[in-house]
Amino acid sequence: MMAAGQAAHAGARTLLLEKMDRPGRKLQLTGQGRCNLTNTAPLDAFIEHFGPRGRFLHSAFSRFFSQDLITFLQSLGVETLVERGGRVFPVSQDALEIVRALEAWMSHAGVTLMPSARVKALTLASPNALALDVIKPGDHRRNDVNDQIIEVQAKAIVIATGGASYPGTGSTGDGYTLAESLGHTLIPIRPALVPLVTRGQTAANLQGLSLRNVMVRLIVNGREEDARLGEMLFTHFGLSGPVILAMSRAAVDGLIAQDDVQVSIDLKPALDESRLDARILRDLDLHGKKQFRTLLGGLLPQKMIPTCLAQIGIAGEKEAHQITAEERQRLNSWLKDLRFEVVGHRTFNQAIITAGGVNTKEVDPRSMGSKLVPGLYFAGEVLDLDADTGGYNLQAAFSTGWVAGRSAAGYALHSA
Repeated sequence: MMAAGQAAHAGARTLLLEKMDRPGRKLQLTGQGRCNLTNTAPLDAFIEHFGPRGRFLHSAFSRFFSQDLITFLQSLGVETLVERGGRVFPVSQDALEIVRALEAWMSHAGVTLMPSARVKALTLASPNALALDVIKPGDHRRNDVNDQIIEVQAKAIVIATGGASYPGTGSTGDGYTLAESLGHTLIPIRPALVPLVTRGQTAANLQGLSLRNVMVRLIVNGREEDARLGEMLFTHFGLSGPVILAMSRAAVDGLIAQDDVQVSIDLKPALDESRLDARILRDLDLHGKKQFRTLLGGLLPQKMIPTCLAQIGIAGEKEAHQITAEERQRLNSWLKDLRFEVVGHRTFNQAIITAGGVNTKEVDPRSMGSKLVPGLYFAGEVLDLDADTGGYNLQAAFSTGWVAGRSAAGYALHSA
């Protein structure tokens, strides 16, 4: 929508081919339906959330960044607010408001919208034109149930089809196939910002429990790959929540490489082992007659106590003054290193974004134009770019769409 609207505003005759019955289906899911539009982090810190490939976005962000997006939305009548962590949302807390505002803006700009139009193929029609084979479903109102295939030719085309996550919204990876058909290289796609599956029943026994301010470490082949402080969630299949999702890309890559992938949870990150031991020893001395199970209530959520007792091998009925130094050490170690073996991850149906995609080395970051095919441009998740949660990915989509739409229009209007 951003690419189409910018192209039309630049003076190009613009057609938006929408696979679903209306645009913005996936946008409505962002931020749990509240639409986390962007983040107030400064440019350099913002780019760091994309990892090494984030440098590719520097040019696009320099031209259209978070404050530009906020100002743009204000011009459409959408007010925003900033929440914890610099996350920016519409004041209405309703993603549908963003979709409707963009639809109205596109229409006013003169964009022609063709809904329920699936692109089957992309080819070079001539040195100065690209051709699309578009499947249109039959019109049931006229008793025409047969699909139609129409050809659309254009001087410039922007592929902004998204990734392969949440395929029910229409993002089923079509853009990858189209790009590859014209010679582009694809970095293998895999789910990112995705929950992880763990071995055994421990996570299932803790299902529904959310932990805040815990330190989570991702360990691959015995080496720490990532460590983050924040919130996580236990599920019937394993681990989820913001911290887990943020480190899932490295976990998925480790699983693909058949590495040993583990997650370590430090339940008491504010205390080192010696201070934690002193805290436990003090509690044991103060409450010597109480059952060990009761004492754990001051250290853990009630739901975690049975799991703790089972894994450290101490009877809950044991009185606190009977706990030995060795048993105290077992508790200390468990609190600082609750370990899970990661054996899988959830599918694209539950992945917030897709890692992998069109190789950015084959795309000009200043225009989002293909270095291989004149007139072909890319925007958003179809590119090999992905970041943490917090509004970063959506800003990248808006920024690359802004650049791609304007660049495509310029090419179309000035090519022979």
